[in-house]
Amino acid sequence: MIIPVEQLNAETLNGIVESYVLTEGTDYGEQEMTLADKVNDVKHALKAGDVVLVYSELHETVNILPAQQFNE
Repeated sequence: MIIPVEQLNAETLNGIVESYVLTEGTDYGEQEMTLADKVNDVKHALKAGDVVLVYSELHETVNILPAQQFNE
């Protein structure tokens, strides 16, 4: 189930995105980015619809997935 990000308060969304960034170990190439920059990038991708926030009832987890992958 997709969770509309606009229904989450800012603190909750920030916590979810920060956890995702720390867990995924996102690679940004040669350029170092701060945690805040990485979190902002993911938030922008969520708002743009490039990625979606997904809740799994089976696993009781929240994850961020590419929108195209979720739709397949």
